[in-house]
Amino acid sequence: MTIEEHYNAIAPRLTNWLVATGSSYHEACDLVQNAFLKIWKMRDDLRDDDSAVSGLAYTIARNLRKNLWRDDSKMVLVEEIPETVPAPQPESTLGESDAAYLRKRLSAAFGKLPPVLREAYTLFQVAELPVKEIARQTGVTENLVKVRIFRAKQKLREILADLRDV
Repeated sequence: MTIEEHYNAIAPRLTNWLVATGSSYHEACDLVQNAFLKIWKMRDDLRDDDSAVSGLAYTIARNLRKNLWRDDSKMVLVEEIPETVPAPQPESTLGESDAAYLRKRLSAAFGKLPPVLREAYTLFQVAELPVKEIARQTGVTENLVKVRIFRAKQKLREILADLRDV
């Protein structure tokens, strides 16, 4: 496969995974572009293996995001510091569509998951990577990946239990 064919196959799933794990859509698109730019530069050294390119793309994008977040956390602009802290707004579902409410609840539930569970679950469900590839990327055993996915599902069920009774 050419790099372009790899990009067409991997980029949508990689973008979805980045968004599901905390990036904005525009940031995710930039990260995917930068990851494939790095892959393009090392194209002569790559094996012609679809899973190798896929794993490399996810690893590069994840590392680029870590670097971006690390750099952003160190930067504080004076304009961003509020003079007064606004009072917290009560959560209300009035006027929101059901889909928006569910999206908000799901996002909050994902935020409560430990990072290792969230990463394993989103790589499996959102990015649709096989367990073997997730284990390779994260540096853990396949069994541990399965356990993390199971625990993430369990935790999400607990957090969102009230939605099942509706």
